[in-house]
Amino acid sequence: MTQSIPDPLIVLYDTLQRQKVPFVPGTPGRVGMYLCGPTVYSDAHLGHAKKEVAFDVIRRAFMHFGYQVRYVANITDVGHLQNDSDDGEDKMLARARLEQLEPMEVADKYLWSFVKDMEALNVLKPSINPRATGHITEQIALIEELMEKGHAYESGGSVYFDVRSWPGYGKLSGRKLDDQEEGTREAVREDKRDPRDFALWKRAEAGHIMRWDSPWGTGFPGWHIECSAMSLKYLGEGFDIHGGGLDLQFPHHEAEIAQAEAAGHAFARYWMHNNMLTIGGEKMSKSKGNFLTIQDVLSQHDPMVVRFLLVGSHYRSVTEFSDAAFESARSGYRRLTEALHEVERRLPGAPAGQDSALDARIAAHSAAFEDALRDDFNTPKAVAALFGLTTDLNAALNAGPVPQSTLTRARGAYRDLGGGVLGLFAEAGAPAAGRDDSEVVGALMDLVLKARQNYRLNKQYAEADELRATLTRVGVTVEDTKDGPRWKR
Repeated sequence: MTQSIPDPLIVLYDTLQRQKVPFVPGTPGRVGMYLCGPTVYSDAHLGHAKKEVAFDVIRRAFMHFGYQVRYVANITDVGHLQNDSDDGEDKMLARARLEQLEPMEVADKYLWSFVKDMEALNVLKPSINPRATGHITEQIALIEELMEKGHAYESGGSVYFDVRSWPGYGKLSGRKLDDQEEGTREAVREDKRDPRDFALWKRAEAGHIMRWDSPWGTGFPGWHIECSAMSLKYLGEGFDIHGGGLDLQFPHHEAEIAQAEAAGHAFARYWMHNNMLTIGGEKMSKSKGNFLTIQDVLSQHDPMVVRFLLVGSHYRSVTEFSDAAFESARSGYRRLTEALHEVERRLPGAPAGQDSALDARIAAHSAAFEDALRDDFNTPKAVAALFGLTTDLNAALNAGPVPQSTLTRARGAYRDLGGGVLGLFAEAGAPAAGRDDSEVVGALMDLVLKARQNYRLNKQYAEADELRATLTRVGVTVEDTKDGPRWKR
């Protein structure tokens, strides 16, 4: 990927401005992104998959266009209470009690489960993965700034943000303060001046395991303060992009903005939110019995098919998970991978030279792919460009030999765009010792097919059939054609 100063013509939808706007980085050639990560108290679900893959593609797209990206995604391991409120039990503690583990055992167990899920979905690791429990000092310091400026108050050992003191509260979600009623996601507590105030620091009751010393007594941070503190620490004032799921827009992201700006810090310049998903046309919910973890889905479907399904819908659109959707994704992904593998199979024996007309078509589809990504990361249009490339390429391959230079160009388009940007071809692995794994697989398959051909020439049909059956069991199909045997995944 190029490291030159990128062309600035990228347009994204900014939730704060409620429209598409040109992206202008704070520092030319660099992008600072913060993503709200998981609360690690249970296995990650499909909503996490949607969010993580969506912002992984956005990150990869920036990298493809030449930006250096610092990508920070937090891990919440304290302070996130049941029902996202200021009352009730910490989600970590509730799970620790249920599984009879220490809270940090729970955090590590589900953090590594999440990491495993992300690796399966080919999500790049964050540049920095800060944990809330590792940044208590920074959170306390930010709370002290808010108290000094009159935007927070202490009550009975807890500290709350005074929403009435900050006129900008509600600007991200569009909710006017006077329209917010008691009984919303922030629970009513007697120690609050206003029921809409939210916790920055919570007093630790007797028996509360996760607790730290603070100027206001022993306690633990609220859920919202961690992201304000950690994003500012690692990305600095006025960083470029803050991302997360649409469900976090209020109150979590609204609270983040209020905390940071009321303390005098320039906060995120662009806000991006991914939409939700449905299962069989209904929003995923434990109460509806359609709740699925990532592991549930990966036990039944190829991870790359799952990823293909996710990138097949725009990040701001609802993604439908159903048997029909998976079948369509499986078929579409197979079409792309078979074309890529056929190109790679033919490359070693292709004639020298180039096909100028086909080169032009490859360049046109590649440009259409990039144009789609520049327009608010429109992955459905980008996938359509790959299908257009596949149609033209298959027609050329069926018509006769395609020159090596043109096949190399086609292979580069699939690998750089479908693989590097959309993250769809994880099975090929990274280049090792100057040779791509796909070349090694191709060479080994040539040997296998030659062995099968020798069996048949020697009338050892049982051995030839056994070899073919073994390949079938591992997902490789062998086709006998007039030009000799061919294989495909």
